[in-house]
Amino acid sequence: MNDVTRIIGLAGWSGAGKTTLMVKLLPALIAWGVRVSTLKHAHHRFDVDVPGKDSFEHRRAGASQVMVASGVRWALMTELRTAREPALPELLARMDPVDLVIVEGFKRDAHPKIEVHRAANGKPWMHPEMPGIVAVASDIAPPYDLPRAGLDDVAAIAELVLAHAAPVDTIAWQGG
Repeated sequence: MNDVTRIIGLAGWSGAGKTTLMVKLLPALIAWGVRVSTLKHAHHRFDVDVPGKDSFEHRRAGASQVMVASGVRWALMTELRTAREPALPELLARMDPVDLVIVEGFKRDAHPKIEVHRAANGKPWMHPEMPGIVAVASDIAPPYDLPRAGLDDVAAIAELVLAHAAPVDTIAWQGG
């Protein structure tokens, strides 16, 4: 694509199918030659480490950061302890440059987002109350006029993603 990292989000209520869509969308974008990374917000405590492993013991003993590296991957875990949760722009700044970062979560942030909506979920539409929604992926027509793709039309959603992703450095982040 180009040398500028662009960003788009998938926003939707729990159960709308954001993760399912992400898993289908990534191979489609990669097949088109797009270098993609993802950033997922968790609303609860989570762990990517296994109790009993050395890295877990290092964190439990008080290390601020623990890096695990091998010939096939590396991971860096940072313990916040009493520090505040980093804002989306701070997290993005820690990521390697790619063509596109797809964010799941951070739905109230200023980046452009595609609303993921499933009628059977019984949840209200997010637009226009939610900031930044520029398109929709849904199994029914939305009650507003924005570009739309069917929830199962991965190629059309990928086109929406590429058409509406914005350069990270052009986003007017709140307080940033």
